[in-house]
Amino acid sequence: MAAVSRPETFSLLPDRIVFDSRRDGLGEIYVMNADGSNPTRLTHEPTYDGDPVWSPDGARVTFDSNRAGNFEIYTMNADGSRVTRLTHNPGTDGNPCWSPDGTRIAFVRWDLKKTTLSNINVMNSDGSHVVRLTNISGRNTAPSWSPDGRRIAFESEMGGNAQVYVMNVDGSNLVNVSHNSSRDGSPSWSPDGSKIAFHGSRGGRWSQIYVMDADGSHAKRLTEGDTTHAHPAWSRDGKKIVFDAFPKGYGQIYVMDANGANPVALTDNPAGDWRPDW
Repeated sequence: MAAVSRPETFSLLPDRIVFDSRRDGLGEIYVMNADGSNPTRLTHEPTYDGDPVWSPDGARVTFDSNRAGNFEIYTMNADGSRVTRLTHNPGTDGNPCWSPDGTRIAFVRWDLKKTTLSNINVMNSDGSHVVRLTNISGRNTAPSWSPDGRRIAFESEMGGNAQVYVMNVDGSNLVNVSHNSSRDGSPSWSPDGSKIAFHGSRGGRWSQIYVMDADGSHAKRLTEGDTTHAHPAWSRDGKKIVFDAFPKGYGQIYVMDANGANPVALTDNPAGDWRPDW
């Protein structure tokens, strides 16, 4: 990775970044300006809150939490108020993701008896009408809804190692789009729907950020360095990608141009920051 110190001249973008942090001792959800300034804690629970994702209008955040004793899906307002529990499942629910129109949420439900098995589900944004979309062996995680609302990309181990798959929103027409012998995962659609960013360990020990066309063609590596790079997410204008990396042994949030240029560190918290969403 190139130089990543935060320059004082880094321009402030209009959007904000929500992320996980352990800076207060537990996994909590924070929000900060796009230049890394003004980090603000949104959740205040003696348990873990994580995997935050903005609603399409930026008014709410969906996340997972074990505040009820097991992991469930919740929503809250952008300022952390009005926390609402959506799922009531004795197992584990996580990795929520909004539909582009904000009416539905895709998420992962782990099998109650077999923790190595999980599938992609979808529900209304109020938690009603849960529908299972996949019935696939292994872990199926990290759903990402296409901007046109017609498809969902996700990470699956159905072939033995994690790959990026795309399916229709009813679970049909399942296609492996990453086609690689190494592990690929955590897909994120670009705002115009033409590309998918993801992390993968292709050609090396460490996971790096890649981008490919939505059909899986023209994969390009964006990051480099002897550390894990993961969990990419696009800015709303498609010009930037935010992600996490571990160059000092703990998670930090970075942002770079969509072509991989100009990586900049937004956080430097020894407790760890990760899983950003713009």
